[in-house]
Amino acid sequence: MSVVAAYLYRNGRRVREVAIDERVDCPGDKSEFVWIGIADPTEDEMRTLQQCYDLHPLAVEDAIKADQLPKVDIYGDQLFVVARTANLEGDEIRYGETAIFVGHSHIISVRHGSARPHKMLRAQLEAAPGQLVHGVDYVLHAVLDFVVDGYLPLIDTIEDEVLDMEQRTLGSFLGREEINRIFTLRRELIRFGRVLGPMGEVAAKFVRLDLPCIDAEARPYFSDVLDHVRRVQTMVDGLREVLTSVFELSTLLEQQRTGDITRQLAAWAAILAVPTAIAGIYGMNFQNMPELRTHYGYFVVLGVIAATCVALYVRFRRVGWL
Repeated sequence: MSVVAAYLYRNGRRVREVAIDERVDCPGDKSEFVWIGIADPTEDEMRTLQQCYDLHPLAVEDAIKADQLPKVDIYGDQLFVVARTANLEGDEIRYGETAIFVGHSHIISVRHGSARPHKMLRAQLEAAPGQLVHGVDYVLHAVLDFVVDGYLPLIDTIEDEVLDMEQRTLGSFLGREEINRIFTLRRELIRFGRVLGPMGEVAAKFVRLDLPCIDAEARPYFSDVLDHVRRVQTMVDGLREVLTSVFELSTLLEQQRTGDITRQLAAWAAILAVPTAIAGIYGMNFQNMPELRTHYGYFVVLGVIAATCVALYVRFRRVGWL
């Protein structure tokens, strides 16, 4: 059975369990409502909820498919909200979906692929009846806040990895595996940014628009959710820039080290060119070479070679080539 929890609440306290095919008539003051939580429901279960709570067919279809970006749809006096959950597995971000049907006296959350159940959230809200008594809009805020708060550990983990990678870059060359990891993380952050944008729009609509089932007193709570989304979005943008900087820094350092090696090789080649050139000249088999009959010519040539090589070595050391 995919129904995780289904309860009737009155004046901020749990009254009794309800069935998904049971329609509960609640008064109009929002202090009494039904909160149903379902994970990976079957199509029959969703059709049952549709008939019992007059859910819009298009919204039910979206909740069954679970392939929507975050959004808010208005169907008469009801809202349909889609939020995207995210969790980190290795270097990849896995996404789930939480669809929420909000009516005057009911809120139905439908989870697909979410790694964080709402059991703890429900317990926290039930421990604070002063908030539950205000109705479904406060529960909706709590669910959205719960989803967005799940982004922070993910980003913190990636941030630690990126900073560690940046530190390693300063000490050694990045291997092919680490370069692939940089581009993998950057790609995942770009995809995550495409989720955060719509999530921010969802929170902004609850802050700025007059929507069914949402009281004006609840807007500051949704403003807090919007602030959290923007904070995560800022962190994601910063991490993308850091990853780009890490790759560019690695490339520059590699070019610098390659240049250092090239200069060293060029310096040694210049030093070795002196004895090679002199030896090449005196290795030619010509009859009339005046230096060949000099008594101390051999030692003079060796001295010239040694002095020239030492002078070049000192010169290259001074300019930093050796």
